[in-house]
Amino acid sequence: MKLVALMLVLCAAPAAAQDYIAFHSPSGNIQCAIFAGDYASARCDMSKFTQTFTYVPDYCEFDRGFRFGVDPHSAKGYLLTCVSDAMFDPSGIELGYGQSISLAEITCQSEKTGMRCTNARGHGFEISKARQSLF
Repeated sequence: MKLVALMLVLCAAPAAAQDYIAFHSPSGNIQCAIFAGDYASARCDMSKFTQTFTYVPDYCEFDRGFRFGVDPHSAKGYLLTCVSDAMFDPSGIELGYGQSISLAEITCQSEKTGMRCTNARGHGFEISKARQSLF
């Protein structure tokens, strides 16, 4: 039923809305969006996590370690190391476990083990509360 509702939401949205899709994991811990157009990419942020990546740029005054991205041309997913905003859209859809969503040659899959986003080349990231990885 949720998949049908998800498809209806995406199909019923105006064409301009297809430049951006906001979604989150069922737990709400992972908040994501996929953007199309000139800045095509996927980005996911986590609220609660065990930090896997500890690199801190010298210039960074903002949060780090829990924001991840991939774009259609990435050779690997990436960590957004110094970001001052949060990826949260209250109108975002819940992407149920076992469901996926695609836009701009990027697909994100929600699983009980976390969120996995990949580009058409197979590169991206996989994140969960316990572990984060780039590939």
